[in-house]
Amino acid sequence: MKREAMFFTRLKDGSVRCDLCAHHCRIETGDYGFCSVRQNLSGTLYTLVYGETIARNVDPIEKKPLYHFLPGSLSYSIGTVGCNFRCQFCQNWQISQAGKRSGELGIKLLPEEVVAAAKKENCESIAYTYTEPTIFFEYAYETAKLAREEGIKNIFVTNGFITPKALDVVAPYLDAANVDLKAWDNNYYKDYCEARIKPVLETIRLLNSLSIWEEVTTLVIPGENDSEEQIKGIAQFIAGVDVNIPWHISAFHPAFEFGDRISTPVKTLAMAAKTGREQGLRYVYQGNVPAENSTHCYQCGENVVTRSYMGVKKIRVAAGKCPSCNAKIAGYWER
Repeated sequence: MKREAMFFTRLKDGSVRCDLCAHHCRIETGDYGFCSVRQNLSGTLYTLVYGETIARNVDPIEKKPLYHFLPGSLSYSIGTVGCNFRCQFCQNWQISQAGKRSGELGIKLLPEEVVAAAKKENCESIAYTYTEPTIFFEYAYETAKLAREEGIKNIFVTNGFITPKALDVVAPYLDAANVDLKAWDNNYYKDYCEARIKPVLETIRLLNSLSIWEEVTTLVIPGENDSEEQIKGIAQFIAGVDVNIPWHISAFHPAFEFGDRISTPVKTLAMAAKTGREQGLRYVYQGNVPAENSTHCYQCGENVVTRSYMGVKKIRVAAGKCPSCNAKIAGYWER
């Protein structure tokens, strides 16, 4: 569905500058932005995916992944075609690298219908995910406002390339986010994602300053971002923002243009987890592999959340604190 976009500037020659993400695309009339789902029509920028979902599912919140935000709950998850990254290793490339310019469509599902579906499925949150919520911002924003009225939480699963201006607008309705921090190397972002690392780091800092609950995920790819230097750099940065930010270190499995690569060895994830803890992070988890991912109290070591793969077996956090030593366990635990 075509709708006038938010966050753009009309230029004198009929082109527009999109101010939604850090690419700041200058788009000639008739052309599309980098994301393939925003088009300049006669000097007005339009989003082409408003109310069109290419994927919708009821997921456990742990799949986002979010381990410290309403654990054990369900999240109604939606996404549209398109993305503002070109990750050569994308796990959802069939939809993220599609776009309206290629004729891909979604299923019509307006914001009020998304909220109604979330309520029907007893979901405590709506996650804007699968591709990149920034590129379907207007759709996510209008849905989030309606969800808030119904007491439903809102979650962005994002690459973090959103502009501070856009993040400030959605912030009053955004409860949590999981941000991909793909490497500690701008060349990695440039060569494999056609993006830059600096805006992502700025988003992680801004989410923290806005008191929006955030967790960070890094997909570890053998031979690319799995060196001790890379892992240590990421861990140090996250700890410098807030030692309470959970870090998910996820295993890579061959996909898209990286189909000939090997999967991430479990020992690499174990090394990364150990490095994260050594840098002061209190909550580090291993993803995409069977692993012991229970939450332990950083102070006394007590097991406060026992998890199964993509699920929760037992929660012992009481009033946000460890039942043994009374230390605060960071997160949103109360329904």
